[in-house]
Amino acid sequence: MTEVLQLLVSGLATGCVYGLVALGFVLIYKAAEVVNFAQGDLLMLGAFLALTFISTLELGFWLGTLCAVLAMAVVGWLLDAVVIRQVIGQPQFSTVMLTIGIGMVLRSVASIAWGPDTRSLATPFSTGMVSVAGVPVSSTYLSIIGGTVLLCVLLFAFFRYTRVGVAMQAASQNQLAAYFMGMPVKTLLSAIWALAAAVSTIAGVLVAPVSLIDPNMGHIALRALAGAVLGGFGSIPGALVGGAIVGIAELFAAAWVDEKLRDIVPHVILLLVLVLRPQGLFGAVGRKKV
Repeated sequence: MTEVLQLLVSGLATGCVYGLVALGFVLIYKAAEVVNFAQGDLLMLGAFLALTFISTLELGFWLGTLCAVLAMAVVGWLLDAVVIRQVIGQPQFSTVMLTIGIGMVLRSVASIAWGPDTRSLATPFSTGMVSVAGVPVSSTYLSIIGGTVLLCVLLFAFFRYTRVGVAMQAASQNQLAAYFMGMPVKTLLSAIWALAAAVSTIAGVLVAPVSLIDPNMGHIALRALAGAVLGGFGSIPGALVGGAIVGIAELFAAAWVDEKLRDIVPHVILLLVLVLRPQGLFGAVGRKKV
């Protein structure tokens, strides 16, 4: 039971990070029907900016994290307003290739600015163990889970009770109707990109003590993509649940079967979902009349 509980907490913490990255996928896809393959690289860039603000500029953990989140929100806004908006009306494949290109550029920028070496980020929760039901559990994993839950509550309140959040939902559901209602659709889409970048930055800060920071840490998005598809690519709760399931599954597979399976499990889950239930756990089957 001790091993099971420790694996469960570790897997859930890892899955929470996947869920946050998957949430960025879903937010952008719901708004613009674009799969942003640069989402993981936004996480990486946000983690490096947090490292700079916290360690290099010595702003402290909380203020440095806030500065990184705000800076990445600006980056996300500019990506949509300056880059993505230029290919509106082009085949969807063009947008996919553009986001892949953006990811490559971000990795190159990070390598030039911070170097290829792996960095560590100290957080107030990086050390120590906490007893849960008599079982020692890393405080880092508990902080990841707690941070994810808090962020989800804040996002729920934002989308439910604020005018901007409600307008974002309206624009993501029907852009044309939102436009005719007088909503600034372009501004709202840029705001959604900014929100997705900010969420990924928080995920990067949460996972940094575990996976460390390097220019290639954005590859975590491939696992998060499996979580987004599993939960249903248009479902925000599904992204979080799907990410948690993928994280728990890969940890148990690595511990009880073979460590090599950790890199394979997310892709196997992705293939199985696409074959058996393409709409995911919480997604709906879409039909168009022609």
